Amino acid sequence: MAAPAHRSVRIGLTGGIGSGKSTIAAILQARGAQLIDTDAISRSLTARGGAAIDTLRAHFGAAAIDAHGALDRRWMRERAFANAGVKRDLEAVLHPLIGARCDELAAAAAGQPCIVFDVPLLVESHRWRMFVDRVLVVDCPLEVQIARVMRRSLWQREQVQSVIAQQAPRAVRRAAADAVIDNRVDDLAELQANLEALWRLWLPSP
Repeated sequence: MAAPAHRSVRIGLTGGIGSGKSTIAAILQARGAQLIDTDAISRSLTARGGAAIDTLRAHFGAAAIDAHGALDRRWMRERAFANAGVKRDLEAVLHPLIGARCDELAAAAAGQPCIVFDVPLLVESHRWRMFVDRVLVVDCPLEVQIARVMRRSLWQREQVQSVIAQQAPRAVRRAAADAVIDNRVDDLAELQANLEALWRLWLPSP
């Protein structure tokens, strides 16, 4: 993936499941950032008619595709979490396509003051660090993550813990960050104030 050829400040936004990363992304977008959401790109690639569908069907078999012609995300999630080889194979299909789409969107956003790359596995993939100027980590305690995901997704606790176990530990994410936003209490006003201060620090007025 080539680095965008423009002077925009590039921020890599990441955080564990249930950390509230989407809330932070929305605030930054409202503040003027151009948002590139890798999860949304992945969903587009694996939707009916998506660019990854034929390759996924060929690699994993017809069972990987649901009745509507999209990736059966539950089927794939169960196998990827249980088998590291399946997870690597899935990433080998999706990551190059996601990277190429990010390139396209970043090029289209050239000249914007700030581009935010929303990347759930930014720390885990390592390669992302060279493509962004700053890493912003959204953080909260483990029990807060679990409670949020159980509430919003109606998953069992063990299911959430399985997903969290596949992600980088909090300490590793925090160590990779240029800034950490604490989002343990869902205080929107506080989040907005903290992000406004960070925006002024990272994107000073000319």
